[in-house]
Amino acid sequence: MLAVVAAALIVLGVAGCAPSRPSWTEHPLRIAGGSVTGVYYDYGTQLAEVLRRDLDVDAQVIETNGSVDNLHLVGAGQAQLGFAQSDAIADAVAGTGDFVRTLPIRAAARLYDEYVHVVVRADSGIRSISELAGRTVSLGGTGSGVSVVARRVLEASQVPAGRVRDVGLGLDASISALTDGRIDAFFWVGGLPTPGIERLAGRLPIRLLSIGPDVVERADAAHAGVYRSAEFPVGTYGSDESTVAMTVPNYLVTSADVPDALVRDVLAVLFSARAEVARSVPAAALLDRRLAIFTDPIELHPGAAEYYRDSRR
Repeated sequence: MLAVVAAALIVLGVAGCAPSRPSWTEHPLRIAGGSVTGVYYDYGTQLAEVLRRDLDVDAQVIETNGSVDNLHLVGAGQAQLGFAQSDAIADAVAGTGDFVRTLPIRAAARLYDEYVHVVVRADSGIRSISELAGRTVSLGGTGSGVSVVARRVLEASQVPAGRVRDVGLGLDASISALTDGRIDAFFWVGGLPTPGIERLAGRLPIRLLSIGPDVVERADAAHAGVYRSAEFPVGTYGSDESTVAMTVPNYLVTSADVPDALVRDVLAVLFSARAEVARSVPAAALLDRRLAIFTDPIELHPGAAEYYRDSRR
């Protein structure tokens, strides 16, 4: 009898020492992504997969129109995480542009820099941004960060948005419309390579229009200092020449109300699974713990600040 009791106590003791699941994992975790053919959605899908596996949480990615949508969802508590461009974030924390009030959002990490794409067919006679005047162009879907950037690029290029016929399509619809000849060009903002554009280039020769340093400088001076000049690497989307581009940082954001433990645990998985995620999402390879903390104009979430502080020990 004593042996049975002792055995039972040992079992109870072992059970009592078993690690418990974090309390936040008992609730669904929603990640605001973007278009299903964009990098946001791919990144969110891979992140959700490793979170389900490593943290045993019900994690799912939500299809959205992009940054503006994502910020509204996170700010309203309808998503716990989301991807967003820093220019849209600057508007969200100031309560300007597409945001009628300031949103209670915080940063978890700076992820990578996104490239502003201006895509035309290779057989098009359009060679510059100024030649978009009078053309039918998609400046991005409603609720997207693309529409924010596109209008700023046109403004800085001295082409008023009213001078183009904007059809307001998301990435999927823009790709179809360009393929069918229903539009002359479309704007997109995303990591390299963007899956949908990569597939488009595989069946239809395309060209990327340059956004010159002078245009980038004007846009940067007018809008929170978040834009930089860069170049699309030779070979991107089958191109045999470099193209001058504009970049904007992209962040993983969360709400100020999200528990610190959730943010810490998500970041631990995000960084530990970086190489794994990068096999499907090349932009994920750019995640760097040393750079992830530079998230102006938005504050780091306290849970994120704690994670980065502890990771330096």
